[in-house]
Amino acid sequence: MPARLVIEGGVPLRGRVAVGAAKNATLPALAAALLTSEPVTLTNVPDLGDIRTMLRLLETHGAAVARDGRRVEVRVPRVANDEASYELVSTMRASVLVLGPLVARHGSARVALPGGCAIGVRPIDQHLKGLAKLGADIAIENGYVVARARRLRGARITTDLVTVTGTENLMMAAVLADGTTIIENAAREPEVADLAALLTSMGAKLDGVGTGHLEIQGVPALAGATHQVIADRIEAGTLITAGAITAGDVTVTDVAPEHLEAVLAKLDECGVDLDVGPAWVRVRGPARPGAADVTTSPFPGFPTDMQAQLMTLLGLADGQSRVTETIFENRFMHAAELVRLGARIETDGAIAVVRGVAAYQGAPVMASDLRASAALVLAGLAARGTTEVSRIYHLDRGYEHLEQKLAALGARIERTSR
Repeated sequence: MPARLVIEGGVPLRGRVAVGAAKNATLPALAAALLTSEPVTLTNVPDLGDIRTMLRLLETHGAAVARDGRRVEVRVPRVANDEASYELVSTMRASVLVLGPLVARHGSARVALPGGCAIGVRPIDQHLKGLAKLGADIAIENGYVVARARRLRGARITTDLVTVTGTENLMMAAVLADGTTIIENAAREPEVADLAALLTSMGAKLDGVGTGHLEIQGVPALAGATHQVIADRIEAGTLITAGAITAGDVTVTDVAPEHLEAVLAKLDECGVDLDVGPAWVRVRGPARPGAADVTTSPFPGFPTDMQAQLMTLLGLADGQSRVTETIFENRFMHAAELVRLGARIETDGAIAVVRGVAAYQGAPVMASDLRASAALVLAGLAARGTTEVSRIYHLDRGYEHLEQKLAALGARIERTSR
């Protein structure tokens, strides 16, 4: 039987817990190793399924990978193969991040179209339009993006919408292009800035990092580098919300609070007691949270990756809340499972109306995606009785040993396949 989590709810969480490194910063940093023949070493690398998939993909391109605990060294003396197969790309959308580096260094790439996932289509048209502006010939052949360029040329690129992986792919392509590239409407997420920090340490020339206007001066070649990946702001937000929803007292450490300002502001609005230090957040949950309205938006707005977790907290609020999802078109799949636990949630397109209930009741529930699975775990921690969360392979894609961290705070949670 597949693994699932069994949770006995009703225990206020107490203690200290450290946040791991960001998966969404680690994956582009690994892809950046394709840009140089010298070693790129990342420290603080989480042990997650998506990371292992990316390392396998890099090995198919000719990378030598050495892993020692949280330290990973990737060296690509030469690109041996320019194809990212559907077998690997279909299991992890972030595989598309090899597209820009392969074209920039090797002159060609064949990358399987990622297709959809449970929370939406997430097309890569902005990546392709940008690469075409940089001078790449782009074709779609048998379900693969085929891109070729003798050498990319600097260009002005204005994306139609803010795209994190699109910005990262185009940044990595532009650092080796001939001339200056300007990316307008660039993503401002901390993960983008972390990739820029790595590229700069490799010898790239970037200006405007953290703004919507990126300017990149291409260089002939990049060197190796050693880089510590930033903390996972979504794991941090999830753990802080776990303290809040259980009326607990939890200090979350190894965190960058400046990456969480929108989340912390919304929790404060809900009546959660927060103390914020330079690299920690102490959360004390109220007996019952207050209602609040929230709309997701690109950084520095409220992150879509925290929407499900906040909705779970609002499900127990004293009053009615309204959640508006602007990033993904199908990201309320957790709502029906929360209703199984006793929540009163009605969804209509991109809007969910949440009428708070006094308590959740334990029940079997099923995860549909990564953040939905985290939301269901949070609901189980707060619920009366036993909650069983199945399909937790979604959870394992983005959270490293979450149940162990929660158990150390006093949660009655167990992974079982019985």
